[in-house]
Amino acid sequence: MSDSLLSVSEARERLLAHFAPLGPEAISLSEAAGRVLAEDITSTLDLPPFANSAMDGYAVRAADVQSARPDQPVALPVVADIAAGGPLPEPLPPGSAARIMTGAPLPASADAVVPIELTNDRRPPANHAGTSPLTDDRQPQPSAVNGPPSVVGIMRPVQAGDHVRLAGEDLHAGELALPAGVLIRAQEIGMLAALGRPYVQVIRRPTVAVLSSGDELVEVDELLTPGKIRDVNGRTLAALIARYGAQVIHLGIARDTIREVTARLDRAANSGADLIISSAGVSVGAFDYVKTAVETHGRLEFWRVNMRPGKPVAFGHYRAVPFLGLPGNPVSALVSFEVFARPALLRMGGRGPLEKPAVRARLLEPLASDGRESYLRAVVEREEEGYTARPAGGQGSAILSALVRANALVIVPAGVTSLAAGEVVTAWMLDWPEWVL
Repeated sequence: MSDSLLSVSEARERLLAHFAPLGPEAISLSEAAGRVLAEDITSTLDLPPFANSAMDGYAVRAADVQSARPDQPVALPVVADIAAGGPLPEPLPPGSAARIMTGAPLPASADAVVPIELTNDRRPPANHAGTSPLTDDRQPQPSAVNGPPSVVGIMRPVQAGDHVRLAGEDLHAGELALPAGVLIRAQEIGMLAALGRPYVQVIRRPTVAVLSSGDELVEVDELLTPGKIRDVNGRTLAALIARYGAQVIHLGIARDTIREVTARLDRAANSGADLIISSAGVSVGAFDYVKTAVETHGRLEFWRVNMRPGKPVAFGHYRAVPFLGLPGNPVSALVSFEVFARPALLRMGGRGPLEKPAVRARLLEPLASDGRESYLRAVVEREEEGYTARPAGGQGSAILSALVRANALVIVPAGVTSLAAGEVVTAWMLDWPEWVL
């Protein structure tokens, strides 16, 4: 392994080459939202399974009502009253009509539905009790719960197929309903429910073991004593891991001894983790034991990347488990997570695209860099002419307040040391969900 700095793109490409979508698991439909489908779903029935009405109205033969006009309605005897959920009705005789509710099966021989508004029936639908609105002679009509009229006047013609949902017009039996690899949203949940799938095969969620290291760290609920700071990275990284669809194994804080670091990494390797992420311990300090432990019990594929913040990023394997070592400074840890860990988690979870949601934004203030590819905290806003970007505050890698104010990371390309106000840059949007791409 060379100690030379890798470009961000080369490092990311080398890292992602070690990851692929995980295997499938069966889960209940109620748990499937946000997961990735691991199987093709073929329809086992026609959708809808039978021809049905798209409106409350009257099922008719279209040919019987072609002469209908408001001043000369076609009078048809009503031979049936068809509710949704009932049995299949008898065929409709020529020259007759059947009152029908939305979703109710269309009788054979009927080929259209006349909406109730185009008839002289002004009574409410059958599931509404009470009296109906007043008619032109100001007399209330009986409620529809008392049954349909014996004769209905059709005041407008309809064409065959009007207001009818044909059997199989959505899907036919044997047709592909959902392909493997799609993200299951509410829409896909609805389709799976329509097809009678209480369980579904999805790509397994990645499991990530998170380790913080350093004698200076204490847990969030501990009192600070001189020289101590709270473990920010453990909580931040766990939240990011959950955001990108993975499960977290908390390894806690490893003290600065090779024995303790090795013990916690062993626990991660034995836990079934798909990835180990550590923060701190991979730089050049005298007490940075994480890198040493990985090299002793595995292999580092690369160490140090030409980026700011986040240069001391390490990737390799610890006892055959992929390992990603992030810097200890909170901003460096978050930025390097977004650059490297995020696409790895999305790939393991079968999700794409891997690119971060981004916009092109005009700088409102000048920016400076040291020539490394830089990811600077910024506030991006939408203006009439497009997006604008301004620094969110100080760019030091331990300044959390600027990170809290930021909604984006402005990228300064490698080799560029300054950008003037008015120049256009790429900005990664931190808060946008992945599907905006």
